[in-house]
Amino acid sequence: MRTKPPLFGSGSMSLWFIFILPLLCLPARVRPEDYSDVTVIVRGSETIASTSDAFVCATIDWWPPEKCNYDQCPWGKASVLNLDLTNPLLAKAIQAFNPLRIRVGGSLQDQVVYGTPNLGSPCDPFTKVSGGLFGFSQGCITLERWDAINDLFLNTGAVITFGLNALQGRQQIRRGVWGGPWNSSNAREFMEYTVSKDYPIDSWEFGNELSGSGIGASVGAEQYGKDLVELQTIINEFYGDSRKPLVVAPGGFYDQKWFAELLEVSGPNVLNAMTHHIYNLGAGNDPQVPNRILNPQYLSRTSDTFRGIQLTIQRHGPWSAPWVGEAGGAYNSGSRLVSNTFLNSFWYLDQLGQSAKYDTKVYCRQTLIGGNYGLLDTDTFVPNPDYYSALLWHRLMGTGVLSTDISGSSYLRAYVHCGKQKGGVALLLLNLHRSMGFMVSFRNDLNVNLAEGQGIRRDNFFVHGLKRTVSWVGSKASDGYSKREEYHLSAKDGNPFARTMLLNGVPLELTEDGDIPPLYPVEVSVNSPIYVAPLTIAFVVFPDFEAEACGR
Repeated sequence: MRTKPPLFGSGSMSLWFIFILPLLCLPARVRPEDYSDVTVIVRGSETIASTSDAFVCATIDWWPPEKCNYDQCPWGKASVLNLDLTNPLLAKAIQAFNPLRIRVGGSLQDQVVYGTPNLGSPCDPFTKVSGGLFGFSQGCITLERWDAINDLFLNTGAVITFGLNALQGRQQIRRGVWGGPWNSSNAREFMEYTVSKDYPIDSWEFGNELSGSGIGASVGAEQYGKDLVELQTIINEFYGDSRKPLVVAPGGFYDQKWFAELLEVSGPNVLNAMTHHIYNLGAGNDPQVPNRILNPQYLSRTSDTFRGIQLTIQRHGPWSAPWVGEAGGAYNSGSRLVSNTFLNSFWYLDQLGQSAKYDTKVYCRQTLIGGNYGLLDTDTFVPNPDYYSALLWHRLMGTGVLSTDISGSSYLRAYVHCGKQKGGVALLLLNLHRSMGFMVSFRNDLNVNLAEGQGIRRDNFFVHGLKRTVSWVGSKASDGYSKREEYHLSAKDGNPFARTMLLNGVPLELTEDGDIPPLYPVEVSVNSPIYVAPLTIAFVVFPDFEAEACGR
């Protein structure tokens, strides 16, 4: 998790109300004349990118209860070391994804040692110390705790990425800069034990936020690359001819020169995935966080990062793939007023959509539980709104990413993927406007003549012309009886800062038995417009849509 000094003093928290009050004064109903026409054209002949099946990912961090920001300590018992692994709500929340990728890691991972027989020191938890990295001492995970964590993972079918300590054995050569080779002996023993227990680790991640100038500590790219080669050698030794876990790194903020050098030094087929972190909304106490979430131009800025990493990999290491290893929106444990509310889903789902367009294979949300940005409430384990946003994406949006052309307001964000369960395509619509609704026509580019008419926004540029007199699917559904499925997400009582999300007007709440509720769509004729109310989100599935790329 990114840690920075606060941008504002504690008095700035009162400024939230400057934004909150006008937002909460939205009209109760939107009149038909308040809906603006928008056309979304999907180009279904080929995919522009692809994600992995386990694209949606959530993290479990190491922060102890004493981790505090802005006069609050929101972590409770959500650490790898103290999380209640027997809580049935935790298991059910993970199982609902079937599977959910979980990344175990965070700022303190480079201070974690493993309680193996040759550790040579007591296996004690983290304690607060002055002068320690991020204000904490070295901490240790016992093998018994590792066994218990893997019981949870095995019972829930989770796909695991584990972050290793990449500072072990190094020395601080000047403030914030560490040198010398990695001492792999403790990690080697830990990995050997993991293999002996047949724990199915999907990927081993090396280090956390040590790239470039680092956050708290940094390591040069040349030495880091050499250490990755050693890690790959250890994996080859332990896993033999069986399916080998992936090697992923560096789990830090994108630095083009550093990332390129890492790929070149480590060489072909060593680094399987480049992980980078995103905290683009500002500090957790920044009163501008809500405004940034609803600003389409601001949201689009991260496309530069996604594009940059994609190009760096293509030019310097095409054997690798981009991953977002950690993303929490607002850094320093997230925003207690925003990160666990309905409003945050606009940022989160837009991030999933944007990153997928640039071939990102995995997107890990900070966190599954812990801090203010957990998908689950830290104290009760009850899902926050973003949990259901993640679950709907996971169930509906397939791995194939399609290009879109859009006419109309920039406040309507649209992302289209091949459908995951029922074929066809799945459309995600985000209405960032506070008072304007959108009436969306969905078209197939096979049937659209881009010769005359209104302007079309094709991802990042405009094409002029659209003829809107044709069927959206081509030869299928011409009788008008085919249906599409709609999942409309809104805030309870129209309050964007609500902790409860509505699906088609029904509150998403756990059942009496603590189960994740069913996520039922409404069925609508395919030839009718899609209505997206102000500050709402819609997933729309077209099972019969003719997208050639999705049938391959």
